Amino acid sequence: MSCYVTIPGRNAPFSGQRRSARTNCCPSVFSKCTMSDPMKKPLIRERGERGGSRHLEAGVSGPEAPVIGILGTGDFSRSLARRLLASGYQVVVGSRTPKRSAALFPEEAEVTTQMEAASQADLVFVAVFAEHHSTLAPLRRALGGKTLVDVSNGARINQDGPSHAQLLADIFPESCVVKAFNTISAWTLQTGPRDGSRQVFLCGDSLEAKNSVKQICQRTGFIPVDMGLLSSALELENLPLHLFPSWRVPVLATAGLFFSFYLYSFLREVVQPRVAGGRSLFYKMPVELVNASLPAAALQLLALVYAPGLLAAALQLSRGTKYRRFPQWLQRWLGSRKQLGLCSFLCAAMHAAYSLCLPLRRSARYKLLNLAYKQVKAGVEDSWVEEEVWRMELYLSVGIMALGLLSLLAVTSLPSVANTLNWREFTFIQEKLERRRSPGSSAGMTAGKQREGGETGEKEKKWREI
Repeated sequence: MSCYVTIPGRNAPFSGQRRSARTNCCPSVFSKCTMSDPMKKPLIRERGERGGSRHLEAGVSGPEAPVIGILGTGDFSRSLARRLLASGYQVVVGSRTPKRSAALFPEEAEVTTQMEAASQADLVFVAVFAEHHSTLAPLRRALGGKTLVDVSNGARINQDGPSHAQLLADIFPESCVVKAFNTISAWTLQTGPRDGSRQVFLCGDSLEAKNSVKQICQRTGFIPVDMGLLSSALELENLPLHLFPSWRVPVLATAGLFFSFYLYSFLREVVQPRVAGGRSLFYKMPVELVNASLPAAALQLLALVYAPGLLAAALQLSRGTKYRRFPQWLQRWLGSRKQLGLCSFLCAAMHAAYSLCLPLRRSARYKLLNLAYKQVKAGVEDSWVEEEVWRMELYLSVGIMALGLLSLLAVTSLPSVANTLNWREFTFIQEKLERRRSPGSSAGMTAGKQREGGETGEKEKKWREI
């Protein structure tokens, strides 16, 4: 089936001059295929009684299942092949050395030459490094009219362009190029879309080609997010290279509030007594001043969580409509509410831990002994003060209940925050922080580092540097 695709010019604006290209994309093969939902069965078998290794359970591929081609035999290619097989697809892998690479893939996957894989496949994943895309030029005739999914990423943020996907489209002008799966790691493909983000961002100039990729995303358990035309590929390629962009402002706000309250407490509790009476109270800096600053910062952050909603409501009432966009600063503030709430919970939890440690300090013991000595010397037999007792009991009770409510809010917001993390951010949390806690415990996460396929150890070493 032939289809005409209108592609905007490289240097022309969206509404300006456009150029047309004829392609023969045939996504009808995907619409005719009906397969059972693979998410209803476990994708990973646990270790058997004899200690067998864990591996993906391949689904049953019928003769009517679409044939998915994969060019490349790296970690990402192997994980993608297992995920596609478990979802009921037929997989053919193209390699320059098929005999040597056949043992790396499941038995259900056919490992052959790149030319044969390109000829057999209905849709092809290009899982090689972007600088090696030009080596696939001899496959131009075999890939004509087919959908190519580019999963490559760059080594550094590219602001000028063109993107790797656009360069691939120049090499294969008769194919439909879709940028997708570049924000998903090999580890996520193996374990399933349970850790990190389940969203797969994609873009392309052919609507039918994007629909074919969307069906693959949904069948493998991911959520496709259409980002528009292929000109958006540069943004998608830069996306994994940003580290916690949505957390920068909340973390800076938390640090600013904490240090502001800490400075105020330091001037009031340490500097003022030193200047007025010559008393040295610097011992309060590590614990008491920190403990006094944390709850104040937590309350202010909690106020920052609900303040943008009130401002947005007031702005809509003043405008008389809810269909106008908010200012950019308010939009970013609204998008950071969950991160601000988790920072508030962190401060509250640290305040609870510091409060439990207050009686364990040596200074608190000395103060208790001095107070007891003064009472004995003054002849005071009963130092019970009913008002102070009730005040402290109420403080503790209300504080525990507030921490419980804040914990509930934090726990319920965790899935939505996890869905906003890309594969690089999730790997940073799971590997870097875990390594600080237990050195050597992150060996199992090394597979998630290597993003895309390569056939030599030099490519894998290069990706580790990336």
